[in-house]
Amino acid sequence: MKKILFLSILLISAVAIHAQGYKVGDSAADFKLKNIDGKHISLADYKDAKGFVVIFTCNHCPYAVAYEDRIIDIDKKYKKKGFPIIAINPNDPAVVPGDSFEGMQTRAKEKSFTFPYLFDAKQEVYKNFGATKTPHVYILSKNGKDLKVEYIGTIDNNYKDASKVSTKYVEDAINSLLMGKKPEVTYTKAIGCSIKTRG
Repeated sequence: MKKILFLSILLISAVAIHAQGYKVGDSAADFKLKNIDGKHISLADYKDAKGFVVIFTCNHCPYAVAYEDRIIDIDKKYKKKGFPIIAINPNDPAVVPGDSFEGMQTRAKEKSFTFPYLFDAKQEVYKNFGATKTPHVYILSKNGKDLKVEYIGTIDNNYKDASKVSTKYVEDAINSLLMGKKPEVTYTKAIGCSIKTRG
């Protein structure tokens, strides 16, 4: 009986650790999700990328909406330097109808998204990463097939007003990586709406 109890505790602990997702320095697993154009995309498709800015975001959250223009600007600035943005909607549309796949297509067209906008339909990828908010950013560096987590957190230090931003965490981290350096700030608290799930 004691052995069964011990094994149960071990199993619960393992599940809890996995549920926390990636930490800075971890290797991230690739994924394959449907883009708004109907095609499935994985990070392995980007042969020439030096890394990725994976952003869990959505259509309806006011924090996510406030950051849309800045996310587009970051993609335009860094995609050509080897760090494209990969946006992922982790929300369950049964909970938030506005975050449906069709809603994603509409929003991307309205805002002229310059990056893929993928749907985490099974809500597995965000759990693997450990994302809890929209938006929630993970910067990965690519070395062969290894995808190393270099930064986790928020985009900058003022979601309300882009003109009052004094620290651009994501841009600073990418700039450091492009210079072959480790980012000075590798973790910040993500500010946004909670990810919506029926679970």
